[in-house]
Amino acid sequence: MMDMSAKNSQKVNTFLGEVIARTNALKLIHWHITGKGSYAIHISLDTAVEALNSCSDRLIETTYVYEGDIEITVPETKRPANAVEFIESFYQLISDGRELFQENFSQAILDDYQEALYQLLYRVKRLS
Repeated sequence: MMDMSAKNSQKVNTFLGEVIARTNALKLIHWHITGKGSYAIHISLDTAVEALNSCSDRLIETTYVYEGDIEITVPETKRPANAVEFIESFYQLISDGRELFQENFSQAILDDYQEALYQLLYRVKRLS
């Protein structure tokens, strides 16, 4: 098993907290959506939140194997003003976080995050 340095461990904790906050922010968008295609986007957001929560659960549990008990702090979450820009930045966060997880199975979970976000981005762009 990998022994992470304290500095890397803090980066992992911060990353995981940010992922949870951003997933929660998607739920805030979900509740607030109106206009053209709003029902389809509403459902698409729900589907994405479910997939992202599953990814988070898997990644956090595997991180516990490497770290032991970890301390995740979830930042304050506000509803983003622009859903498309927010989803794109969430995708980039996952890309940037890849350096924190070297195991193939963790990289596969990050692939699942990005797939869910790209599917959501496609739907939001096409249905808006």
